Amino acid sequence: MGIHLKSFMPIGNPGEYKIHFAVYNGEEEPLDIFTRDPDEWKGWNSWRGKRDDFNRRFIFGLIRYYHQPNRWLFGGIFEVVERGATSNKVELVDLYREFIGRLLLDHPGPGLQGRAFRFENYIENLKVAQILESPYEGEAFCGYENIEHGFARLEPIFVRNKLDWKSALENVKGVYLITDRCNGKMYVGSAYGDTGIWSRWACYIGTGHGGNDEFTKLINEKGIDYARTNFQFSLLEFRSMRTDDQAVIDREQYWKRVLQTEQHGYNKN
Repeated sequence: MGIHLKSFMPIGNPGEYKIHFAVYNGEEEPLDIFTRDPDEWKGWNSWRGKRDDFNRRFIFGLIRYYHQPNRWLFGGIFEVVERGATSNKVELVDLYREFIGRLLLDHPGPGLQGRAFRFENYIENLKVAQILESPYEGEAFCGYENIEHGFARLEPIFVRNKLDWKSALENVKGVYLITDRCNGKMYVGSAYGDTGIWSRWACYIGTGHGGNDEFTKLINEKGIDYARTNFQFSLLEFRSMRTDDQAVIDREQYWKRVLQTEQHGYNKN
């Protein structure tokens, strides 16, 4: 039957709380924001629109855990300490701080996007699903053949040097594909020598363009948020670090021809 949140986390004054079911905002997932930069996640709870949805003293923050349906990650309790015209000043409170990023709750959600609701209307149906041993730091490595990840999903993994991903990707050479989901254009690249896929992709995550001329023009014009919103990474082939570099380069050229990324994509050589 599960443990009800109200038993696990007693809240003495639910009428002073709004519950924030944070979901995809059309550009980024709040779970990726939370793992990339806690201050950005804090900003998601300081927003004030025309409806003034966060119009109570406290905000009980939940983050859509997109790996599993109807699961929400506890993102902390914030106090609204100052109200502004377009945003509020909020501060994280100490109450239940030890469960931030660890507590997973079951709830189907309100069916509305990025909104705050009266806490007392939802507390009865919130149940404890799992308590993680340590705060969530990004998804587990999914296997080389299953990588089809947007920039925003990979960014917290690289920022935090997540060990399972790093150990897997720094020990293979290979050919990769970056797809611009905005226009469908593709780029085929390769990683060889002694750097591995991890080092090459870390360059993209750090700059948005990875030194590629066409991407550099794009990011200089539109900013790194364009990459966060539109770039998707996948591996076309992965090989042992013992593989001869020329074999990887030859496979890169093969995929450029097959996908015609010089004629219709971002490859220019």
